[in-house]
Amino acid sequence: MTAVDLPAVPRVLIAEADPASRELLEQVLSGVRCDARIDTCGEGRQALELLAHNPYDLVIADWELPGVDGLSILRGLRQQHRTPALPFILVSQRNDSASVREVLPLAPTAYLTKPLNRESLAQRLLGLLLSGEDTSNAAPIPGPGLTLPTFLERRRDLSEGAPLMTDVQVAIKRSLNPGGLDLKLLEEELRTDPQITAVLIAAANSAAQHQGGGPVQTVAQALHQLGTGQSMNLILGLTLKRCARLSVPCLADYAERYWELSLHTAEYARTMARLLDLEQERCYCAGLLHRLGDLALLRCLEEWKQAGGELDEPEEVGDSLEKFGASFGSALRARWRLPLELRELIAAVYGLGGGVYSREALVMNMAAQMAHLPAHEGLEELARGRTARLLKIGLPELMRLRRK
Repeated sequence: MTAVDLPAVPRVLIAEADPASRELLEQVLSGVRCDARIDTCGEGRQALELLAHNPYDLVIADWELPGVDGLSILRGLRQQHRTPALPFILVSQRNDSASVREVLPLAPTAYLTKPLNRESLAQRLLGLLLSGEDTSNAAPIPGPGLTLPTFLERRRDLSEGAPLMTDVQVAIKRSLNPGGLDLKLLEEELRTDPQITAVLIAAANSAAQHQGGGPVQTVAQALHQLGTGQSMNLILGLTLKRCARLSVPCLADYAERYWELSLHTAEYARTMARLLDLEQERCYCAGLLHRLGDLALLRCLEEWKQAGGELDEPEEVGDSLEKFGASFGSALRARWRLPLELRELIAAVYGLGGGVYSREALVMNMAAQMAHLPAHEGLEELARGRTARLLKIGLPELMRLRRK
């Protein structure tokens, strides 16, 4: 399963006698799949009643439940010989070997001992509720036989994408109102993050393909296509990935510079598209995503460092970006099946060859040139250039764009 092919909304039963543990389980579960339907109870017979009348995708039960204990519930479910077996997490205060031997023949999905660890619980639930998605995507381990270029070659087609540049938890809190999550506010909070933008667009296009819809090319379209539940699940899932945020100062500095360049390009593209009565938000997204490969490469360099690899800063970082940045971006855009129209606009950022170009492609090329100009310099030369002539934009218009 891929990150853009989410399962149906899961239904989960939590049978836990202790109110604090029950609340913790419910909080962590809601954080992993905010759209999950959750039933809770505090004793075994009520759990059996709920199981008899509802189709669950996951059961979390305490061994020490009053009435009918969690182990007996698990035993009864396994005797039904359901195929595949119903995922069942057994929670207990018992950590002795005799108890473990008693549980193993019943094949629980997981056996967790109290006190529960929030982080490990979240990882367990993430794998189960995303239908077994491999969230680790294990990277090669640095060693005598593995050089940094070889490591990057191997990671290029498997990378997780760019690091997050937005504080997701803060963004979600700001987007909540008494009626729930406001998708318009969420869009405003997250639309500047290249990784979130790319993943949402990829997921929405996967959903649109199954439902017969057209290509999704903006964050607003993606959120509308996915809806609140799937959007939240994807976004929160990104925060649990390895190296989701960069901690190596040199790499974080590079990422900030590339992100700033992407934002400037995106803003110039949107403003110019508005001036020329073109599709503003698609141009904005293309500008934001054009450095996705460089950001993804920096995240892989963080993986290399965390795994014990040596990195000569900043020489090897710069060399790696020059050698692998573009190919990382191409691989991601193809693997995530970003729409062809969007990819063409991203390509136009880097240059125009021969042939006929859409006005949006010309806007992207001009926006990139504007973003690279030093302050108060180069506008006259840019106005005399090929792209400006094709767009019929002169020095006065470029000066107004620069001031905005």
